[in-house]
Amino acid sequence: MTDIVDRLARKRAAALAGGGERRVDAQHAKGKLTARERLNVLFDAGTFREWDMFVEHDCTDFGMQDNRIPGDGVVIGYGQINGRLTFAFSQDFTVLGGSLSAAHAKKICKVMDHSMRVGAPLIGLNDSGGARIQEGVASLGGYADVFQKNVLASGVVPQISLIMGPCAGGAVYSPAMTDFIFMVRDSSYMFVTGPEVVKTVTHETVTQEELGGAGTHTSKSSVADGAFNNDIEALEQARRFMSFMPQNNREPVPPVKTSDPANRLCPALDRLVPENPNLPYDIKELISAVCDEHDFFELQADFAGNIIIGLGRINGETIGFVANQPMVLAGCLDINASRKAARFVRFCDAFSIPIVTFVDVPGFLPGTDQEYGGIIKHGAKLLFAYGEATVPKITVITRKAYGGAYDVMASKHLRGDINYAWPTAEIAVMGSKGAVEIIFRADRDDPEKIEQRTEEYREKFANPFIAGSLGFIDDVIDPNATRAHLSADLSMLKNKSLENPWKKHDNIPL
Repeated sequence: MTDIVDRLARKRAAALAGGGERRVDAQHAKGKLTARERLNVLFDAGTFREWDMFVEHDCTDFGMQDNRIPGDGVVIGYGQINGRLTFAFSQDFTVLGGSLSAAHAKKICKVMDHSMRVGAPLIGLNDSGGARIQEGVASLGGYADVFQKNVLASGVVPQISLIMGPCAGGAVYSPAMTDFIFMVRDSSYMFVTGPEVVKTVTHETVTQEELGGAGTHTSKSSVADGAFNNDIEALEQARRFMSFMPQNNREPVPPVKTSDPANRLCPALDRLVPENPNLPYDIKELISAVCDEHDFFELQADFAGNIIIGLGRINGETIGFVANQPMVLAGCLDINASRKAARFVRFCDAFSIPIVTFVDVPGFLPGTDQEYGGIIKHGAKLLFAYGEATVPKITVITRKAYGGAYDVMASKHLRGDINYAWPTAEIAVMGSKGAVEIIFRADRDDPEKIEQRTEEYREKFANPFIAGSLGFIDDVIDPNATRAHLSADLSMLKNKSLENPWKKHDNIPL
């Protein structure tokens, strides 16, 4: 018995040592934590339970039989985050560069299967050089197995990816199929092919950071939803983010106790929209004002700034927010904004998170770049997402709601449950001056007549009352009472029941 206990202790020590002191020191020298250190930060203290610590690869090619380390470069298990069950895997870059072997992949698939069976979120901490080339197609098969699990888990349990080191080749596609991706600045990278391959094939000279760093993927590609300064900050923000997540698609997000009154008035909102309709304002002030304790977790903050998405709470309940941002492109919808918001709306709907939409949109961005880039189909993604969503949907028009963009932004016609307007709202096919110049073409050369007719048009259409008279707006509310109205309506809609026609799946315009 003593021999077995001693052997177990040696095996455990070997697994816990990872790739050895030298490689651990190298990891720390880069400002990075080891796989288990990351899990200790992510999970509530003392709650993480590790599985498959003693798993080893079975490859014998290229001398690999002499290079076996227990755990095979990935740590898997479960624990508690904010007191709630969560599963995770954490790749260990100190062991063969965190490369994925068949055994490594089986461990990840195992924890994913358990995540789906018991209905709890899955977090992947990615730090891997990619497929283990010594295993050839076996490692590629392992990646495909993981990809298939990602597909099956999509919309069943929340899947969150933290990119905490290099992520190349096949390694990028699993995170890409998860719900959200967060990166670490200056130490995490994602690319299908690295800088050396790019230089060989296309003769472009590019750094890792330029090709696939956190700045690139949060501001240009929209692959990542956020970036943080170091491992600790990323893991702590992941813990915060998980507090907004449900356990699975059948359970609501547990409410969080709040001392913020549900009917709290927000007097500053009465002065938010400028009198001059051409002046911008920051829509994030409105989102912050209506959220409990002004706590708003923004996503993709550095991409498509003309639309804002993120999660907050009202009366302790998680809410998804979508809002046009007048500070950027006057809040116009374009290709990037449509893609960004559509995916977020679909996530909220998949996990029964109510959606609040704040509208100040002058239309879709015109131009050949947009048309050639497929704005018609990309704009339809957002239209489709709102139209298929069955969760509670509340819309508040703060100022402009023009043209097709009025329809797209969670209008009553897309089964909006409650649609409000502020007194400053203008709901029309287009702006007053443009409309008049089309309707009264013959008067274009007479500025006085155009001005007079513009005022007439503005008086008739540049207000919320025509839409209200048709039932497209449920009420015109004082801006300061917006939080109170949202809180009451969300409580009323809590047991909303709405089903779409049966289908195998829809065919969203991708």
